[in-house]
Amino acid sequence: MDIEDWRSQIKRGTLEFCILLLIRQRSSYGYEIISTLGKYPSIAAKENTIYPLLRRLLKEGYISSYWQEGTEGLPPRKYYSLTVKGEEYLAAMSLEWETLICAVRDIKGE
Repeated sequence: MDIEDWRSQIKRGTLEFCILLLIRQRSSYGYEIISTLGKYPSIAAKENTIYPLLRRLLKEGYISSYWQEGTEGLPPRKYYSLTVKGEEYLAAMSLEWETLICAVRDIKGE
């Protein structure tokens, strides 16, 4: 395994967490999520990764969606928001994340 494979594995596990964190901050549409993640090269992802993940999160009940009409001639956009089940899932993920970070820091001697 090389560093790119390792990075890909970490990214895969972290991406869902980051998407839910963004949606918790405010309802967002797909391209907006992709653009925001694009500001951070270590978690940037393309449409073919984000949209299937959003569909799965919808199917599992962690997020909901609604359509909002576009302004100034723009087409309607599908916005995603966190459900109560999603809030609970995100809280559990956050706890696991903090536990993991503490363990890694401890092992590193920080």
